[in-house]
Amino acid sequence: MSGISTHVLDTARGQPAAGIPVTLERQTETGWTLVGAGHTDDDGRVRSLTSDRPFRAGVHRITFEVARYHAALGVDSFFPRAAIEFVVRDAEAHFHVPLLLSPFAYSTYRGS
Repeated sequence: MSGISTHVLDTARGQPAAGIPVTLERQTETGWTLVGAGHTDDDGRVRSLTSDRPFRAGVHRITFEVARYHAALGVDSFFPRAAIEFVVRDAEAHFHVPLLLSPFAYSTYRGS
């Protein structure tokens, strides 16, 4: 399975982060092009963000609208959104880009 998926874990609550709007864009010569969008499910996952076929190599950006998530919990958040840019060299591969989230920090890594 090629494409990009994500998983958001709320490390402050120790739970998956459900309901976060997520967009995936690919960089082009003229800016950014929307590739896919979704919301994290009850398990904090978006199983596929790639709606363009065939999936293409290049620089991609996943943006998580985290302020909305924290506001719904009644929690102040330092970041309105978390944006992660990364390079896809093999369009046939699957890329899993998780987000570990708290109100005042986030981190990511290339998952499997």
